[in-house]
Amino acid sequence: MELNNLTAISPIDGRYRKQIAHLDEYFSEYALIKYRVIVEVEYFFFLADKKFFKLPAKTRQSLRGIIENFSLNDAQQIKQIESTTNHDVKAVEYFLKEQLEKAGIGELKEWIHFGLTSQDINNTSIPLSWKNSLEQELLPAIINTQASLAELAIKWKNVAMLARTHGQPASPTRLGKELMVFVERLSNQVELLSYIPFAAKFGGATGNFNAHKIAYPKKDWIALGNEFVEKVLGLQRMQFTTQIEHYDNLAAHFDGIKRIN
Repeated sequence: MELNNLTAISPIDGRYRKQIAHLDEYFSEYALIKYRVIVEVEYFFFLADKKFFKLPAKTRQSLRGIIENFSLNDAQQIKQIESTTNHDVKAVEYFLKEQLEKAGIGELKEWIHFGLTSQDINNTSIPLSWKNSLEQELLPAIINTQASLAELAIKWKNVAMLARTHGQPASPTRLGKELMVFVERLSNQVELLSYIPFAAKFGGATGNFNAHKIAYPKKDWIALGNEFVEKVLGLQRMQFTTQIEHYDNLAAHFDGIKRIN
């Protein structure tokens, strides 16, 4: 059957599609592909800025345009490449190399994905999309809910009501005060959530920059990795990893959202 709201397996993409359609930009496969492209291109630019190679301004502008105007058609092209590679991140790499070939600078194409493993891309693109979704969608919604509750609390601050302890009638309280209980709880949990960094892994196949170091032994790849992840992507690079990021901070984010819910 053709995929639509009625044939979707998950009610998130079916019955409740209308409520969450805008989250496609963060959590769909299209979004994952887009964020992978963003990280690959930004890393390519970073290497050029560090004088590993000379990048023509016109090519930089063209690649920047791919990020800014990334479309479903672009994502479908990458999926088509994946049907040959059987590897999703490699398909992104080949797509970008094709763009360099079309731009007439195919000699630079091996700088795409230089020294990286797939998890260097996954463990930066996913936390980056998560960071953007939290900052642009979820936190504003929570803060707006908190503000609405605070407004009602002020409006109803003099409305008396019977309180309860142990499920039994107890001393009186006010409706506004009871709503402020939830305003304060939301405030506390949002503050705790804001302390958790968005962690990333970026260090080659086993987290040691082995390929980078062999190619350019005099470069401080730890410092370069930190600069790229933290200054360019706005994430926090974990300093000691295996092939993958620890996911501890991601779990902490989810636990914070669980408490907010």
